Amino acid sequence: MHEHYLQLAFELAKKAGSRTYPNPLVGAVIVKSGKVIGKGYHQKFGGKHAEINALKNCKASPKGADLYVNLEPCCHHGKQPPCTNAIIRAGIRRVVFCMYDPNPAVKQKSSRQMKKAGVEVISEILKKPAERLNEIYMHYQKTGAPFVALKIASSLDGKIATENGDSKWITNEKARRYARSMRGEYQAILIGANTAIKDNPHLGARKKSAKDPLRIIIDPHGRVPKQAQAFRDENYLHIKDKKFSLRKLLNSLAKQGIISVLVEGGAFTLSSFLTAKLAQKIYWFYAPIIIGGTRSLHAIQTPDISKVRYAPVLKNCSYKTIGDNFLFEGYFS
Repeated sequence: MHEHYLQLAFELAKKAGSRTYPNPLVGAVIVKSGKVIGKGYHQKFGGKHAEINALKNCKASPKGADLYVNLEPCCHHGKQPPCTNAIIRAGIRRVVFCMYDPNPAVKQKSSRQMKKAGVEVISEILKKPAERLNEIYMHYQKTGAPFVALKIASSLDGKIATENGDSKWITNEKARRYARSMRGEYQAILIGANTAIKDNPHLGARKKSAKDPLRIIIDPHGRVPKQAQAFRDENYLHIKDKKFSLRKLLNSLAKQGIISVLVEGGAFTLSSFLTAKLAQKIYWFYAPIIIGGTRSLHAIQTPDISKVRYAPVLKNCSYKTIGDNFLFEGYFS
């Protein structure tokens, strides 16, 4: 039953979207005598941790119960007190978690503390799904830089617009809704000037339950009009520096606690991240149409390579059907 309860913890953790960053997504389930008596998740950065919320929500005494959580509980003082202290005080008899926290202040220290207090600890069950759930947090802990994902929507032959710039709509409505829902998983959305001018995108999550990401518009020549939807409120970053660096931008975002960026276009901007090797993931939506032509717009415009073996290789790939469209996801090596 360990995996069953950990799957419940995953579903709870996902409810937070991007609101916990730069902290991880965590869900917790407390089980006693085969019944769930408490559930909770980390709802936002600075808020109570999942384990504390689960203990608070218990319908019966947690003494002698088992705690299931997707990440090793914390043992250090941050914006909240250590979860391990609360777990021990509550009389939890066993803690089952998926993965050790990569944060050096926590990793395995929490487990040792709980074991010393007589709490049984079982670790690394469903480890790979747990790492996938917190891939953004893990990347940030490892590199100190934001996790960057590229999003592309194209025809089967990789075109994002016809030769006269027409692109509405290549993918179907269901795929477009799915793509918009992804925005709630990232703290920032980034586009280039051409996309801002031509498409005038809203760039919001468009869901009451999801926080709108920071809108970043790369506009070195100051061409985007003030009336653009991206400038509708104060939640935007307008970069007009002709000598700006993508790497320096990402470092600046990380210092502000922004550790995830979804790049939505256009072709030049997407290609710039690829050329600089600054992207970790790609979402590519394909529609069952062929645009063709030599002057239609390609999704990727990186420099030519001389041999196939020099092409970037994607790993851990997956596919999803969305109506008559499909979504490819993969990670850069």
